[in-house]
This record gives sequence, structure tokens and C-alpha cells, in this order.
Amino acid sequence: MGRPYVKMNGLGNDFVVIEARSEAFRPTPEQVRAWADREHGIGFDQLIAIESSDRADAFMRVWNADGGEVETCGNALRCIGWLLMEAAGRDAASIDTLGGLNQATRAEDHGGARMVSIDMGEPGLDWIQIPLAEDMDTRGIELQIGPIDAPLFHTPGAVSMGNPHVVFFVPDAEAVAVREVGSLVEHHPLLPQGVNVGFAEPRADGKIRLRVWERGAGLTEACGTGACAALVACARRNFTDRRATMMMDGGELQVEWREADNHVIMTGPLEIEGTGVLA
Repeated sequence: MGRPYVKMNGLGNDFVVIEARSEAFRPTPEQVRAWADREHGIGFDQLIAIESSDRADAFMRVWNADGGEVETCGNALRCIGWLLMEAAGRDAASIDTLGGLNQATRAEDHGGARMVSIDMGEPGLDWIQIPLAEDMDTRGIELQIGPIDAPLFHTPGAVSMGNPHVVFFVPDAEAVAVREVGSLVEHHPLLPQGVNVGFAEPRADGKIRLRVWERGAGLTEACGTGACAALVACARRNFTDRRATMMMDGGELQVEWREADNHVIMTGPLEIEGTGVLA
């Protein structure tokens, strides 16, 4: 018999969510890829399983569309946090992941949209935490795309938000060939576990225009951990304050890197698209 699912999204970054606390769910990479196929399957960026946890309200397991299991997903955390809070009738929930423990809280609804805040914890800024293949300053790592004497993209910031990110600082995010450049960088030898690739355009109004090539999923409407990583990377280079509106293809997220405890807080909307059964 097939497994029931809920289809959800955060700013267009979409997920199929499976309840797996009472019955184990271990799909093969081939199954994940088939379900993720937007032409012949259900179509999604990530597959999510809600599992039991000894230290949180639930454990969130994440597979990317390419079938690979990954550490975490920021937009999915908002969706799972909302489901857990609704089920328990509470305004907070704790979610464990392979990338660490996160706290979800209800945020004030905005324009009729359900809003959730996620405490993403402290960003990983040491080269070992990301991880990189060698020791270097993560405010601007030694990575470039294009001619050696005139690279098109260079010296990105590197940040772990439970998963690895590099963030290139660009004058015009709309002009970036995200698919071509992102796919080149995703499996760069300097990033042994692969990497999510962001292209951030800090703007004078305090907002950051961000486009993301997501490891294992490709060009995405929005990337929650990518938004958090981009804010941290920009703030470390003094391009922005420690709080900004992140403008992505799918909409906006509010991200703050708190000085008091060094935690990154991400706030944004979620949507329920429907239900179905995995064949």
C-alpha cells in the first residue's frame, strides 16, 4: 500500500512530506528521483520524512530531488514546524536534523500567509565546519570561475547552516547564469561534500537579492539555509547589517544574525498544496 503524503512549499521551494514516526520510511535513490520528476512523477525539490526523536518533538529527514540524503532544509523546517505546532496545539516546536537541532515558533501572519520563525542556531564559520578541503579564511575563500587574470566570480564567503554554502557577491543577481555557474561550483574539489551556491546582491536599501543553485536540486525558487548563509556572509564583509530582507525568486524571507547569542533567525511563509499517496 502507498504512503500518504502532504505537499507543501516555502516560497515555491516545494516538498513531499511523509509521516514516518510509526512506520519506517526508507526510499531508494531511484524512488526519490522518480517521485521528484516533474514530468512523470509528483515533482518536488525535497522529500521529507517526519521521524521520532529522543531530544526533540520530531526528527526531519531530507532527500534532495537527485535521491541523495542531505543534512537539513530551511524552508522545510518552517513547514514541518507548522505541522508539529498545529498537531500539538502549541506555538513552538523543536525539530532535530542531521544538521543539528532547531526551534520553530509561530510568527504573526502576514497578508493571510502562515508565518513561522526558525532558530537556525549558530552559523559554522570555521573551514572544518563547512567543510573545506583545506584551511582558509571563510570570509572569502580561494575559489574563482573564469579566466585566472580576470575571473567572472571569485572569493565567495563560505558558511555552514547545518549544510555547506558558498556565497558570491555580485553587482546584479539577475544577470548571473545561475544554472551554469552553480553546477560548476556544486562539486568543486575545495568542497568535498558538495555545496549550495548563492549569488547575493547587497542593495542600498538594506535588502539582499539572492539567487541559489541548490546542491542536488538545482535552481530553486528559494533556499532557506541559503538565505541565512547569504546574510551571514554579507554581514561578515560589512556589505549589510546583521538583519536583512532576503529577496528570492519565490518571495521574501526575513533573516537576522543576532548579536546576543550569535543565532540566525529566519522568518517566512509556508503553503499547503494538497495531499496524495506515493505509488
